Amino acid sequence: MGELTVRRDSFHERAVHEVLLLMETDVTQGLTAAQVRERRERFGPNVLPPNRSHGPLIRFLLQFHNPLVYVLLAAALATIIIGHAVDAAVILAVVLVNAVIGFIQEWRAGRALEALALATLTEATVIRAGVTSRLDSTDLVPGDVVLLDAGDRVPADLRLVRMSSLRVDESALTGESVPVEKVDGSLDADTSLGDRSNMGYASTLVVGGSGTGVVVATGAETEVGRIHQLVGQAEGVQTPLTRKLTRFSRWLTLAIVILAAATFGIGMLRQEDASQMLLAAVALAVSAIPEGLPAAVTITLAIGVSRMARRHAIIRHLPAAETLGSTTVICTDKTGTLTMNEMTVQTVHAWKGPSDKRECLYAGLRCNDASLDSDGSIGDPTEIALLVSAGNAGVTAREGTRRLAEVPFSSETRLMAVLDEEPDGARTVWIKGAVEQVLDLCLSRGSEFSEMDQASVLGEAAEFGRQALRVLAFARADVDADFVLNEASMMTLEARFVGLQAMEDPPRPEAIAAVAACHSAGIRVMMITGDHANTAHSIAMQIGISDESDDVVLTGRDMAAMDDVTLKERLRHARVLARVSAAQKLRVVELLQAQGDIVAMTGDGVNDAPALKQADIGIAMGLGGTEVAKEASAMVLTDDDFASIESAVEEGRSVFDNLTKFIIWTLPTSLGEALVVLTAVILGTTLPVLPVQILWINMTTAVALGLMLAFEPGEPGIMSRPPRRPDQPIMGAAVVRRIVSVGALMLLGAFGTFEVATLMGLPLDEARTLVVTGFVAMEIGYLINCRVLDRSVLTVGLWSNRPLLWGVMTMIVLQILFVHAPFMNAVFSTAALSWSAWLAMIALGAAMAAIVGIEKKISAHASAVRARRP
Repeated sequence: MGELTVRRDSFHERAVHEVLLLMETDVTQGLTAAQVRERRERFGPNVLPPNRSHGPLIRFLLQFHNPLVYVLLAAALATIIIGHAVDAAVILAVVLVNAVIGFIQEWRAGRALEALALATLTEATVIRAGVTSRLDSTDLVPGDVVLLDAGDRVPADLRLVRMSSLRVDESALTGESVPVEKVDGSLDADTSLGDRSNMGYASTLVVGGSGTGVVVATGAETEVGRIHQLVGQAEGVQTPLTRKLTRFSRWLTLAIVILAAATFGIGMLRQEDASQMLLAAVALAVSAIPEGLPAAVTITLAIGVSRMARRHAIIRHLPAAETLGSTTVICTDKTGTLTMNEMTVQTVHAWKGPSDKRECLYAGLRCNDASLDSDGSIGDPTEIALLVSAGNAGVTAREGTRRLAEVPFSSETRLMAVLDEEPDGARTVWIKGAVEQVLDLCLSRGSEFSEMDQASVLGEAAEFGRQALRVLAFARADVDADFVLNEASMMTLEARFVGLQAMEDPPRPEAIAAVAACHSAGIRVMMITGDHANTAHSIAMQIGISDESDDVVLTGRDMAAMDDVTLKERLRHARVLARVSAAQKLRVVELLQAQGDIVAMTGDGVNDAPALKQADIGIAMGLGGTEVAKEASAMVLTDDDFASIESAVEEGRSVFDNLTKFIIWTLPTSLGEALVVLTAVILGTTLPVLPVQILWINMTTAVALGLMLAFEPGEPGIMSRPPRRPDQPIMGAAVVRRIVSVGALMLLGAFGTFEVATLMGLPLDEARTLVVTGFVAMEIGYLINCRVLDRSVLTVGLWSNRPLLWGVMTMIVLQILFVHAPFMNAVFSTAALSWSAWLAMIALGAAMAAIVGIEKKISAHASAVRARRP
């Protein structure tokens, strides 16, 4: 067993006798009990090991690991020290609610490894000490001899040593859309995973025939074990929004700390009371932090998620809703996403007229082990296509016909034949298979079918092949009653050629339109598939992903020969990646991200899981996808349709627009509040607003007013503009100008109100109540303008967002309670206002709406003038 230190992926290049020698086993006897015990101790059970992860407590505590949260916690501590328990309680409640929301989101994610481990558990038929028995797959060790039959799930990585028409569905591992025919013999060392026809891999499914294999890898050493490790290493990435918010939080935290320290320092230089200056510093910190932002982001994303769900896209992780709007590259699987995921006969090429067409369809019907019923289809996809083709043409089995014998398809003969007995006693052999092999039977023993005829049919088949169609040939032979069908007698038949059937997995019509829409939106679409390059390229051209240029196609073997620099350059032009492995898919995603792309990756198989997790947004197939793929993804398509991705991208862009509107609305308020506090300290006047009152403004307006922007419908032309640049900041120059100008207006309005109230001799509580109400009124006026950032709100209609109207009315009611309810007066140190005071604050809000509206009109005109300049 010392030789097992050789490369674990080298067994496909070794002869059977060499493999048996390396594994110290025997095909007929298997391992002895002593060998099994020794190897189990050495290699462990055949299971995938769990990866380490944080426990629930640590995950919850990590929710507080945010610079802005640190500032809020420090503010809460400071208010406790100076005896303001109510203020501290409100601050801590805000922090706790945000932490709980984040913990729940994270708890629902990250279960891909558990699903992957469950996907590999099965039973196996094993020969040990000459005895055949059924064992749990976890008991297998390297060197075990495993027997495979149709319906079995391969329990470990096997080097196949014997097989009989063995066909294995490896789509979950390699992406290959049709079952793989297994053959004997050694292969080249650089043979890709999907082409290793002498190997069986854990988690794949035997769909036909039988075979015997020697276990060469178990647990983490299997190919699916490699994927398990890749999923564990792919930690996932932050979404564009969370990256930008993280950078924004750091800068904002630094600014808040500096301003709060400056506020306290200025007060001390003025020899003010230390506790009052600490309160002022806390007020400034609380005012500058947009406490409602985390909740607003979560709820805005949740609303986007519900909209996407109505368009067949289920979002598993909320930030993914926004990520879709930032996507620059979509890496999509072919089978089932861009295509119908069902082989369909496109052309029946009859040899001689309608009678041969019927014979050709009948041959496909009889030379077939699949079945169709009301519950669906069972069997090989190619054979199901032949059944459907015959049924659509009205061709059915003749009543009373019996199958007497069959020769199953094998890689050696590349033929399948069945012997039928008709009700009248006549016997017919129906034959299907590879074109060359069927035609060879039809040329034998003086048949009317000539070599010229053969050349004509081969030319027709070659044309089908250039269209990436899968071609099968069909023939029939009338035989005597004493004819015995077997592989040898089949090769002596005098068969008559009846025709060809060419089939493909056709493109989805809606996918063609969706790809075109993505291109209009500036999004590059790449097909990544386990299928052969010519098939993938043909489908890509039909759908509009690529042109006829060979430069757009890369294979897994091409990629393996390239270093990262070369491959990164080729990926700029590539549109089709064929025959790629799980590690290569992950590599592609990482390289695209390294060059600044926001990558959406689709997948349905076990092999897709690492790339799905690494991508900025992983998209799994809900109908045909494995649980592993779904758990590793951020989004699941309920209809497995590429068109749903395009719809989700549109919704994602709308989500980001609405989040941007919220941020542009909330930051001027925070700035205005902070400037009011700072100005009061600099001028040495009483604080116009208390920390607890600031929290009232920030939290109630964020919920009742700001969150209503999440219900804004997508703006016209949203899919006609290019994706946002990944490095584009949340706040560009125009946004900063808007925030500063509106913040300054709020400073003038609020501080001016406080000064006027003071000059009028109003009590301090009433003056502060006026300031709070003024802030709320100005926020309502500004909110109306934030519905559309660069045009008049009249362009979308005043009544088009009904939730926003309800929000405004709710905020008015809450503010009336804040001002006039005795219990609110006690908690927030407020006082009732006169009707004249209310009218003055309403006028202040109207002035804010008018000023910002005029500023938008001037800015829009200036932009139009600049655009017209040569």
